[in-house]
This record gives sequence, structure tokens and C-alpha cells, in this order.
Amino acid sequence: MPLFTAEALVLRTYKLGEADRIVVFLTRDRGKKRGVANNARKSRKRFGAALEPLTEVRVSYFEKEQRELVTVNYAEPVRSPLSSSSPEALGYSHYFAELIDEWAADADVDERLYRLGTSALEALVGGTQIDALARYFECWLLRLQGVSPDAESLSPGARTFLDGVRKVAPRDVESLGASVRVLREIELFHRKLISMHLEREPRSVRVLNEMRRS
Repeated sequence: MPLFTAEALVLRTYKLGEADRIVVFLTRDRGKKRGVANNARKSRKRFGAALEPLTEVRVSYFEKEQRELVTVNYAEPVRSPLSSSSPEALGYSHYFAELIDEWAADADVDERLYRLGTSALEALVGGTQIDALARYFECWLLRLQGVSPDAESLSPGARTFLDGVRKVAPRDVESLGASVRVLREIELFHRKLISMHLEREPRSVRVLNEMRRS
């Protein structure tokens, strides 16, 4: 059973039995993997906070041919959304991770999607304005999947922002100067496209809406 070590983004986890967790993570060089983190719910020694959604980790795992699940040996955090003090940023880290998980195919290498996730995490931890960053992330996620929506129905300000997204890094998205009204317009536009693709609204949207109301 070969041992692999990789850079990865944790996308989600869920319980398995009394002590273990299933971990879904996206590697830079081998695509999306699903693995068992043995005893992760009882012992924090090997994993700590490394299994939080959108955490960038150095992960070691065993993979046996023709088995769907790998065995996660350890995960060491490199960059974590927990380093942000903003509850809103933490909420959006779950949103970004959910969308990457939905778009990434198992074992299909997609380095551009991986880079989008890590650059969004870097900007989020760096304090980039969250609404502008979220619209940037959605825009590029759709583009990477070949979705080229007709933006002619949008306002000039929204079209200017979407055009500018092509030219800046996530951490610099505030320089595009989009107003709250424009960002809300784009949010609703993207939300419709994403929901059409998934055939449902992302689960994390409900949490984001509740945070916004509070």
C-alpha cells in the first residue's frame, strides 16, 4: 500500500463510527480524495484543527488500488481560516469549500481549481473584503467550469467588476471599487447560476443568510 504526501485543501469531514472521520480533500497533483482519519474525533494529536473546511494542509495518506477510501496518516495545517477573527470569514470558508467539493471530480487533477481555493484562502486570512472576494471566487469558479453567462442584463457597474476580476488577484479585488449594491446584484446573478448547476442551493448559503440577518 503506497504512501503519498501532498499539498491539499480540506473540503469537508463527517463522522464515521464513534471515533473516526471521513475527510474529503483536494490535492494539487492527484485530484480529490476521500479518506478515513482514524481516531480523529477522540485524539487531536495527529490532526488538531487541520480538518476544518478550507484549511490548507500537508497531508500524508495510504492508498490501495481499487479502494474508494484512502487512509489519512496525518494532516499538518499550513494555512487555516481559523486564523481570521471574523465570523463572516469563517462562514465563507465553508461556502468556498462546499463549492470546490461540488465542482471537483474524484481523482481528477485540476490545478487551476486548487489554485483558486488556496488564493481565496490567502485573501480571506489576509482580511480582504469578504463580499468582493466571494463574488471574485464565484466568477472564477464558473469560468473554470466553462460557464460563460450572458452579463448584458447586469448594470454597467456589475459588468465592469466582472471584467476587472480577470485582471487582479483575489487579495486585490477591493481595488475594483464595487459598491455594496453592485456586489449584491452580482451575488444574486451568481447564486442563480450556481443553483442551476447544482440543481439546488448550496447548503452553506442558509448559514450565510442567517449571519447576514444577525
